[in-house]
Amino acid sequence: MTQPTALPGFPVDQVGSLLRPPALLAARAARVRGEIDDAALRAAEDAAIIDVIALQEQIGLPVVTDGEFRRGLYSDNFTTEALSGVVMDLGQGSWRFKGSTGHSAPRMVVNDRIAWSGLSRNATDFAFLRAHTKATPKITIPGPAFIHYRAGRADISRDIYPNLDDFWSDLVAAYARELAALHAAGCTYVQLDETSLAKFADPNIQRTLAERGDDWHDLLRIYADVLNAVIDAAPAGMTVAAHLCRGNNQGHWQAEGGYQLVAETLFRTVRLPLYLMEFDTPRAGSLDILRALPEGKRVVLGLVSTKSAELEDADTLRARIHEAATYAPLEQLAISPQCGFASVEFGNPIDVAQQTAKLRLCVEIAAEMWG
Repeated sequence: MTQPTALPGFPVDQVGSLLRPPALLAARAARVRGEIDDAALRAAEDAAIIDVIALQEQIGLPVVTDGEFRRGLYSDNFTTEALSGVVMDLGQGSWRFKGSTGHSAPRMVVNDRIAWSGLSRNATDFAFLRAHTKATPKITIPGPAFIHYRAGRADISRDIYPNLDDFWSDLVAAYARELAALHAAGCTYVQLDETSLAKFADPNIQRTLAERGDDWHDLLRIYADVLNAVIDAAPAGMTVAAHLCRGNNQGHWQAEGGYQLVAETLFRTVRLPLYLMEFDTPRAGSLDILRALPEGKRVVLGLVSTKSAELEDADTLRARIHEAATYAPLEQLAISPQCGFASVEFGNPIDVAQQTAKLRLCVEIAAEMWG
């Protein structure tokens, strides 16, 4: 099938992950138990992805994903597979989710030189998505700050990387290879899930970073530079966007605080054309940070919650968009859910019918507001 060129001009978008159907979860569990092989799991994933593509197209979304149905965690298929030298520790990490006693973000450990592995599962997965939709297909990968933010200096081997500049250089080179592989598969729209930047306003986050020897002011500058290096490495014709949120694990979150501390850097230093930003609760702060949005850039307003089953009021959403348009031109704005519905495979406390209703509401509001 032939897709339009992915330009950052859609009035409605989505973040990426969608609720896995029970049959797929059962197949994944069966594979872990050794009851089925990789081919059988792949067939179950294929069938579920074809169904979820059809659902997205029926809703009217101009951008579709595979729901991240081949992943257990949103960062899978890249951080520990497309990259060598990185391992994930699923034990209790430093970054815990609010309102939860059992969920923490996994630790990342760098124990060897980082390099692109030479095999991109994301490119293979994207090719399947692209072959089964007429809409614009989008792939998501974790942003380049992901490993350092989760690991800290203590979990990045000093024997391998006595100088962190070499760590960043290797990481950017690996991202360049991954983006090239995605582009070769026909990908023109990549979303970086760069969630660390939105968390810097939280005093608890700042304190945790300081305790491990990091000043968030320094990290903001470093992460912005690395983001720019990755953006500059993207092939011509590929749109690179970034999604920003404050954590999402089965309805739980990690941080609170607006974008005021990072908005100038985010909008004016980082060379992204498109930002998908969480704005569904007071935790995200005021919309007035959109004053810093330069001409030629766009923000997708994540006004619809994926953490709550309650369907948003359409009039309230219209009012929020009108408020946003007092700070930035309406043509530079769009609407979406604030995050994915299943950043981990078990999903948020919401069902498929509620997920569908929220996505359809975004499409309907976009049609009213942008035509």
